[in-house]
Amino acid sequence: MAEPRQASLRRMREFGVRPNRELGQNFLIDDNILDVIGRVAELDSPDVVLEVGGGLGVLSEYLAERVAHLHVVEIDRTLAPALEDALAPFGERATLHIGDAVKLDFGGFEPAPGKVVANLPYGVAATVLLKSVQELPQARLWVGMVQREVAERLAAGPGSKTYGASSVIAQLSCDVRVERRVPRTVFHPVPNVESALVVLRRHSPPPDPALVGLVHAAFAHRRKALAGSLALAPAAPEGVRDAARAALERLGHPADARAERLGPQDFAALVSELSWSAS
Repeated sequence: MAEPRQASLRRMREFGVRPNRELGQNFLIDDNILDVIGRVAELDSPDVVLEVGGGLGVLSEYLAERVAHLHVVEIDRTLAPALEDALAPFGERATLHIGDAVKLDFGGFEPAPGKVVANLPYGVAATVLLKSVQELPQARLWVGMVQREVAERLAAGPGSKTYGASSVIAQLSCDVRVERRVPRTVFHPVPNVESALVVLRRHSPPPDPALVGLVHAAFAHRRKALAGSLALAPAAPEGVRDAARAALERLGHPADARAERLGPQDFAALVSELSWSAS
C-alpha cells in the first residue's frame, strides 16, 4: 500500500481532484493517525466496517487491508475514480456506495456492518453517526473523526453547556468518549477548526422513534422548563405540561427542571410516563 501522503497527492493529480469546501472535504494524509484509528477501532480480520466520506481512499485502503469487508460511502461522484483506484486491490471485499449518507439506508447494506470507522464530513457528522446507531442495531463500535465541538457535544453530561439532544440520543444507546484531539496537519487542506476522535460503544438497542421525538421536543426551547418545551411540540398529548411536571417530581427532579439537567435514562422514563408517541 502506498504511503498516505504520496497516495493522496498522486490521486489528486491523476484524477484532477480539488477539495470541495462546500462538502467539508479535508482529506487524511498522515499514516500516524491511521494507526491510531486502527487501534481504537480494534480492527479484526472478521470485521465488516462502514466508512462514510471515503475521500481519496487513504483510510479506505487502510481499513480494507485489515477487515473482511468494507463499505465506503461517498457523496461526491467526482471522487469515484480515486476511490475505485484505492479499492481495486480488494475486489469483492470492498463495496463503494456513491450517494448521500444522510439518505442511504445503512440497514440494507450486505454484509451488515458491525463497526463504523470514518473521517466524517463536518456538516453532517453528528447526523450520520446517530443515523448509523439507529439503522445498524447489530453494530457495536463507532470511531469517528469529527469537529472537536461535535465530539464534545456527543460525550457531554447533564448540566454542561454542550449537553443537548444529540448527547442524549447517542448515550441512550452507547457509551461515548472523546478519545483524543487530532492535529490539523493530518488533513489536506488544513481545516480552520479543531478535530477529535470520538468513540461510541453500544450498550443498548437504538431508542424508539417516540423517545427520540420527545428528546428533540425537550431541547427545542432551551430557556424554557422541560414541561413548557414539551407543551409546545406539535406531537404533544393533551395536558402534557402538568403531566410532565408531576412525572419529573416522581423521578426526583424539580417540576420546573430544564431538559439539560436530565440524564438519558430520565428521558427513557418520561416517554412511558407521558405516553408520548412518535409524530
